Amino acid sequence: MASSGKVLDFEEYVRNRQDALLRSARRLVPDPIDAQDLLQTALVRTYGRWDGIADKSLADAYLRRVMINTRTEWWRARKLDEVPTEQLPDASVEDGTEQHADRALLMDVLGVLAPKQRSVVVLRHWEQMSTEETAEALGMSTGTVKSTLHRALARLRQELENRDLDFHALDRHERGQERCAA
Repeated sequence: MASSGKVLDFEEYVRNRQDALLRSARRLVPDPIDAQDLLQTALVRTYGRWDGIADKSLADAYLRRVMINTRTEWWRARKLDEVPTEQLPDASVEDGTEQHADRALLMDVLGVLAPKQRSVVVLRHWEQMSTEETAEALGMSTGTVKSTLHRALARLRQELENRDLDFHALDRHERGQERCAA
C-alpha cells in the first residue's frame, strides 16, 4: 500500500509541475524534442529516489540537478562529427513577432556557451535563482558561479556584438549594390 501512495504522490507532483519542469528542460537543451526526452529521463531517475527526498518543496531543485547531470552525460557521450564554420546559419523565425525573434536569437546565442556556463546563466537569469541557490544546485562554490557567470555574459555580449557587426556589414553591402544598379 505504501508503494501505491508513493506512485500517487509522485504522479500528483508531476501533474502539478510538468509545465514548469519542461520549461526548465527547454532552457537546458535547444531542441524541444530533446527537452522532452531530458525531462522524461530525469523523472524516471527521480521516481526511484522519490522517498529519499524528505522535503518535497526541494523536488524542483532536485529534478533540475538531475536534468543538468543528464544533459552533461549526453553532451559528454555525443559524437564529435560537427564541422566548425566561420558563420552560423540564420535563425528561423516562425511567427514573425519581435518577441519570438528575440527568443530564437537568445536560444541560438546560448548555444555558443559551454554547458557549465549555459547552466549558470539559465539558473541565475531564467530561473531567477540566487547565486547561493545556483551554487548549491550545480555543486559549485559561489565564487565559481560568479566567475562563470561573468565569463558567460561577456561571451554572450561578444557574440551579440559580432552578429550585429555582421548584420550591419551585410546591410551596407546591399545598399551599395542598390546604388550600383540605379
